[in-house]
Amino acid sequence: MIKIGLSVVAATVLLVTRAWSADNSGVDQAPQTDVDVVIELGLGGIIQPEYEGSKDYEISPWPVIGFGYLAIPGLFAIGSPEAQAGGFAIGPSFNYTSDRDVSDDPDLSGLDDVDATFEAGLRASYEWTNAEVWGEARYAFGGADGVVGEFGVNAVARPTPELELKLGPFATVASADYMDSYFGVSARESANTGFRVDAFDPGGGFKSVGIRGLARYEFRPTWFLNAKASYSKLVGDAADSPIVKFGSEDQFAFGLSISKRFSFDLF
Repeated sequence: MIKIGLSVVAATVLLVTRAWSADNSGVDQAPQTDVDVVIELGLGGIIQPEYEGSKDYEISPWPVIGFGYLAIPGLFAIGSPEAQAGGFAIGPSFNYTSDRDVSDDPDLSGLDDVDATFEAGLRASYEWTNAEVWGEARYAFGGADGVVGEFGVNAVARPTPELELKLGPFATVASADYMDSYFGVSARESANTGFRVDAFDPGGGFKSVGIRGLARYEFRPTWFLNAKASYSKLVGDAADSPIVKFGSEDQFAFGLSISKRFSFDLF
């Protein structure tokens, strides 16, 4: 069942800042250009599970916030004024997980609600012509506290100068505090269910593994259509949680957005 909701998601942040080119590992001096700052803004929608381990889905907004380039004349240049430049990239990473309201799922009656969780941190990647390695680390706060990490590799293809495709495996890890919020069941909660749900104390570690595909098409100069689709499977203590037994270990997501790059001459 797909349920429509309005929740804020900051999923994968589209690029980022380029600090090195593929053949240069140092910080470059600002190139000769009238562009000092490049940002990317956009909006779309994403279909994703209502909460970690849910079998029900919702449609949520998908904001796009990206940082592509910053140049301080005479000092340094971080990033590239051109899209899809490759090389090393580092920038912000955000994510959002909707709240878990047990009143919406009779199977979870007696368990505690979990408020919406926000995540903020950094993303780093290195991209060659046909491959990319990447990793993200975020601090979670709100309904769940703790640290969440993601890392993976992608095959990269550019059939045309306007189209970029990426596909590859990824894995997620989470701290024990985060895992306990979504997958743990306290003795009190177990008693509230009439011991229908066993108490469970998950540890930190791997949370899921999966595969993700990304597509990015520049349909007009500086205008982009972005699509992403992913499948992940909960593993370890997350998969063993009695909460997931009422939901699903298999988690899918699909999103579409439109974004635009803005360039500014500030200095």
